Amino acid sequence: MNKLWGGSKRGDDSPRRSIDQREDEGDGANEHTRLLPNRVESTQYQGYLSPDDPAVSPYNLWSVRLVRYLTIIFTILTFVWWTILLVSIFVTPPGFHTRGSGYFAFSYSSLTLANLLFTLIFFAIPSKSVRIMSVVMGALLLVDTILLIAVEKTRHEEGWVGMISITWALLMAIWTLLADRLVKWGKTEEEERLTGRAETRRTLAEWTAVLLSTFSMVILSLVVFLTTCTLILRALDAGLAPPGEMYWVDGDKYMMHVYCHGNKTDSKGAKVPTVLIEGGENSVEDGLWQFAENAVNNGSISRFCFVDRPGFAWSDTAPSPLSAGMAAEAVSEALARAGEDGPWVLVSAGIGSIYSRIFSARHGGDVKGLLFIDPLHEDDLSRVGSPTRGFKLWIRGIISPLGLDRVPGALFNGRTKEDRVWGQSAYQTGKSLFMQLQENLVADTLSKRDLASSSAIQNPDVPLSLISSGVEIRRDSGWEDKQRDISHLTHKLKHWDIVDEASHEVWRSRNGRDIIEKRLKQLVNAA
Repeated sequence: MNKLWGGSKRGDDSPRRSIDQREDEGDGANEHTRLLPNRVESTQYQGYLSPDDPAVSPYNLWSVRLVRYLTIIFTILTFVWWTILLVSIFVTPPGFHTRGSGYFAFSYSSLTLANLLFTLIFFAIPSKSVRIMSVVMGALLLVDTILLIAVEKTRHEEGWVGMISITWALLMAIWTLLADRLVKWGKTEEEERLTGRAETRRTLAEWTAVLLSTFSMVILSLVVFLTTCTLILRALDAGLAPPGEMYWVDGDKYMMHVYCHGNKTDSKGAKVPTVLIEGGENSVEDGLWQFAENAVNNGSISRFCFVDRPGFAWSDTAPSPLSAGMAAEAVSEALARAGEDGPWVLVSAGIGSIYSRIFSARHGGDVKGLLFIDPLHEDDLSRVGSPTRGFKLWIRGIISPLGLDRVPGALFNGRTKEDRVWGQSAYQTGKSLFMQLQENLVADTLSKRDLASSSAIQNPDVPLSLISSGVEIRRDSGWEDKQRDISHLTHKLKHWDIVDEASHEVWRSRNGRDIIEKRLKQLVNAA
């Protein structure tokens, strides 16, 4: 038998009625008493229960129990949504493609799931500090919702998946706040009814639970705050307009950025080849764009174009999986929609040579020359597609909405919009990380197969120039052999230059730029 507390022992001298006395006066059995042990309903006990009695619980109230059941249902629904978004990072289900990275939607669903789980774990132990942090988190989520929906660029990239995710996160933040307030009311109600007064003391276990729940809410609020800062940066970056035009591709699923500059004909009206530039590990805008502009200005070439691959610079991301062949087809479609039909002289760097080789094989006679700048060999696709690298990219992508590198870079290192969109900080964006993860997932399978089939149909009469990094050759004993193997891609190798002092990005050195421009001019004139 649990101990019953009287009024004098609780330090309360005011007249109080026992449970049974109140029932005798007309209160009768209700939702409270039906859930209590029989000993409470019996008229032989004329007193109050101890605050430590298990019967003193907010769960006696049907409204509290209903809210808990609904919270469980919301948690299950959120978990299903979270699972779909997790899978869509690797294989995009129909209709779930986001033109951004998809990491923001996943982060909001993860936040919502964590919030609901913490609410269920500490459901019966309401806390004022938790309610305060819930208000803070709800306010930040409201700001995020406004930013995401009001800015056209973020709304375009996140799509309905992102908007549903952030709206659901906001609604669940409000729900958990109301649930905690209801439990607080129910706890007070039951303590006053069954013990005579609202209990102010807490046990060590309750204080521990309050501390843990408060700490959890502080972490979640900090996560939302950092995500808000990143969204603000994205809203600012949206003001940087693309220099070229955007075109829908792949059944209007996403848009790609196409930029062209120069004259299509010479002084006699004859059509001249267009130099088509493919970026490597970084976008064309980060270095090669300026080089190409200078080449046009000094007359080395008449015209050039580049298309940002899906996930680079202004281009949207594509659904997963995305092989090199699929990306090359998207580039071809974007050029066709832009009214660009060649003939082409292809220039590519690093891993971009993989895409250029596929493009060259699939466009046959339209390609009049190839210039590879320290190209990646097909044997190195296994390194690009290594599981360790893929796991690191996935982790970096998951935490990318926090902006742990972008926000400090903008605040303390003077990083500009250009840096974040296509420059030295572009690798930190969720789009870039997602693109690299897509590249990683199929590099040693689908992309390698695409390259093998393209190599089999490559036109052997296309002139080829190869420029290699002396630094890479000295660093990797096998790099020179791989470069030599690529030099046999066609039967018309014009030149193979090794720039001793140049790194993998050969155009970063003065001598490297001069050699690239010289060989490019020769290919264009020969075409």
